[in-house]
Parts: sequence; C-alpha cells; structure tokens
Amino acid sequence: MEKTYYNPRDLKKFGDIAEFEPKLAEKFFDWYGAVFEEGALTAREKSIIALAVAHTIQCPYCIDAYTEDSMSKGVTEAQMMEAVHVAGAIRGGASMVHGVQMMNKAKKLSM
Repeated sequence: MEKTYYNPRDLKKFGDIAEFEPKLAEKFFDWYGAVFEEGALTAREKSIIALAVAHTIQCPYCIDAYTEDSMSKGVTEAQMMEAVHVAGAIRGGASMVHGVQMMNKAKKLSM
C-alpha cells in the first residue's frame, strides 16, 4: 500500500475522538447525526452536498466517506462529478471575486 499522510484506516477511528473528551464528542456526534437526518433536504441531497463540501475543504476522509455514502443512496458517478464541478466553480469563483479587492487597492494606490 502506498504511504500517505492520511491513513484511510483512520476514518474508521473517527469515534475514537471521544477518548480524550467524551462529553464534547457526544454532543458533536449527536449534532452531526441530526444534521444528516431527513428534513427539508433528503438524506441523499445532504450526502451530495457533503461530498461537494469535502472536495472544497479537501478532506480525504470526507471524500471517501461521502463518495461511499452517496453511492449507497443511489447517486451516480456523473452526479457526483457534477457536484465536484460545482464545488470547484464556487471555490474558483471565490478566488476570482477577490480580484475586485485587488483592483480596488491597486486603483487607490495609483491615484
């Protein structure tokens, strides 16, 4: 197996964070579980959102988990890739729109 900074086996140890602070971990996992329950959005929609966000924040554990979760909820490979493209467009757009800040500063300095 190729060595990486992130160990894929660590994803299965996520619950172990309770070892050092059980009360806060319990609160986190209760909240986390509630977030992904059916509500105004379906569990399937939430999984696709989570997959896109995982790519935006570049969390390999989340990418693995929500690729698997999305597929288990019937999301196709094309739908997952489209979600990744949406995440990329938002991330790229966020960088580009900050160009306005640079332009404002450059114009002010040029006066």
